[in-house]
Amino acid sequence: MSTDTSGKSPTKSEFNAGTRVRNFLVAIVAIALSVSLVFGLKSQGNTVSLTQLGEESTPLEVALANGKPSLVEFYANWCTVCQKMAPDIAALEKQYAEKVNFVMLNVDNSKWLPEMLKYRVDGIPHFVFLSENGEPIAQAIGDQPRTIMASNLDALAVGSPLPYAQASGKVSKVSTSVAPPASSDDPRSHGGQVVN
Repeated sequence: MSTDTSGKSPTKSEFNAGTRVRNFLVAIVAIALSVSLVFGLKSQGNTVSLTQLGEESTPLEVALANGKPSLVEFYANWCTVCQKMAPDIAALEKQYAEKVNFVMLNVDNSKWLPEMLKYRVDGIPHFVFLSENGEPIAQAIGDQPRTIMASNLDALAVGSPLPYAQASGKVSKVSTSVAPPASSDDPRSHGGQVVN
């Protein structure tokens, strides 16, 4: 055993406490590295990016003019639900590319604000199903199982009513730049303070 600066040897309990602390730190670092590795591998498996889907999607103007029904998705790159659904949307796009337009509109682009207002987008992903003449048929909001989306796309492609016309799932909220004025239902409230 080594000696400390006072010339005394550390006691057995002091030595064991130091070893325990060191072992605890090694365990924490090992766990952190393991978690990082798992998340890193998981994200590598998701090779479909929202940016890529957006770049490869049919432009809205083309979709409204080409005589095919359309699926319009309002999304954002920061939206975890949108990221989760990206592989399914990519697979559905491959499956239905000949029958349905896939349009991706990024809510972070102010160019799409009129469309966001028109379709009342306040959470994403927000899907709008458009008929071949560009009329909205139905909407689905939030995380949608691939089977639900496929059923709706099957119906959309042949002009039938959508079986899951108003589906809702987990969403990422879209923040607005102007917050609505605060109001209180409590008549005793004055400037945000409750008077007793």
